[in-house]
Amino acid sequence: MFVTPAYAQSAAGGGDVFTSLVIPMLLIFGIMYFLLIRPQQKKLKEHQNMVNNLRRGDQVVTQGGIVGKVTKVRDDAEIEIEIAQGVNVRVVKHTIATVRSKTEPAES
Repeated sequence: MFVTPAYAQSAAGGGDVFTSLVIPMLLIFGIMYFLLIRPQQKKLKEHQNMVNNLRRGDQVVTQGGIVGKVTKVRDDAEIEIEIAQGVNVRVVKHTIATVRSKTEPAES
């Protein structure tokens, strides 16, 4: 009694599987890409650019909330910041949240 309407329904809508499953999934992925993935990649690229352009004299804020002035760029992964007079701290570059004030590049 219940099997007959189910077979009749699946036989009539056999071509609808693509439009009922695949197209909505593609739309959801497209929306997620433009609303979440793309802006996050853009933000990551801006942060990497900011971190790579750090130089001596920049005033920075770490993700922990420490404000200091860059005294030395040690290598690709670390910088040294002065958080108080005579107090220097080594910090991983990627923990820099923002650059408050930027120094001008040296004239050559």
